[in-house]
Amino acid sequence: MNITRKTFLRMGLAAVAGLAVAPSALLAQGRKKYVFATEGAFPPFNMTRPNGELYGFELDMLAEIAKRADFDYEVIAQAWDGMIQGLIDGKYNGVIDSVSVTDKRLEVVDFSLPYTTGGSTFAVMKESGIELPGAGTFVDLDDAAATDAAIAAIAKVLNGKTVGVHVSTIQFDFLNKYLADKGVTIRSYQTGPEVYQDLTNGRLDAGMASVTNISAFLEKNVETATATGPSFMGGVMGRGAAIVVQKGDKELAGLLSKGLKEMSDDGTLADLSNKWFGMVVTPTL
Repeated sequence: MNITRKTFLRMGLAAVAGLAVAPSALLAQGRKKYVFATEGAFPPFNMTRPNGELYGFELDMLAEIAKRADFDYEVIAQAWDGMIQGLIDGKYNGVIDSVSVTDKRLEVVDFSLPYTTGGSTFAVMKESGIELPGAGTFVDLDDAAATDAAIAAIAKVLNGKTVGVHVSTIQFDFLNKYLADKGVTIRSYQTGPEVYQDLTNGRLDAGMASVTNISAFLEKNVETATATGPSFMGGVMGRGAAIVVQKGDKELAGLLSKGLKEMSDDGTLADLSNKWFGMVVTPTL
């Protein structure tokens, strides 16, 4: 994320203006109210019903956290590209959209405890005949030797092919860092569903996303699509997904983390994971 002088000045003004800039901590009958942004187009984390209602794993999780932490909240739909910048600019108090914790992001925002783990991998249509080596294995990007070997094997298969990815994501960063200079064309999209639409329609050879997001796509396309290649973790892939808050907002980060820890301890978080993913993708906190 590039922080320009203009953005830096806005951040400084926000810190001085406090509640006048951000919608945080509005008091309603003694309860604080927070506004969270989500995309509403990243199943099964967050989705949008035809009537505009937001739903999904993260919406259920946030409702449970708010009940335990005793605060009111509102969730608004925002485009993914620019969502974190909107948080920095004080348009809302938090972002809940499967945002991975990375060193780059920690420079400008803070996070709650993580609520999902897992890696990122590739999806292809079965009729394409594409099969990437390493399926079912995990590659830690902090292990240079393992990473180099895995990338070399994948690049050999994907050379001359086009891979789709959601813009401004850790997968986008991964593809540009490791495969863009190896004969692989990277095509970015404003939303995740657009990637899967073009993959299904044959306009892409492969798509890359989190394992959890791909599993939701495969569930609906079990006869025609499959996951392939290893799952990449660490490095640019971050350290799991967490709720994003404004830099220095220890109060909200603490409330969210406390709720997540309680849910982890009593099994509620794992139950929600099983409900939405059909497996436990949540960490033990």
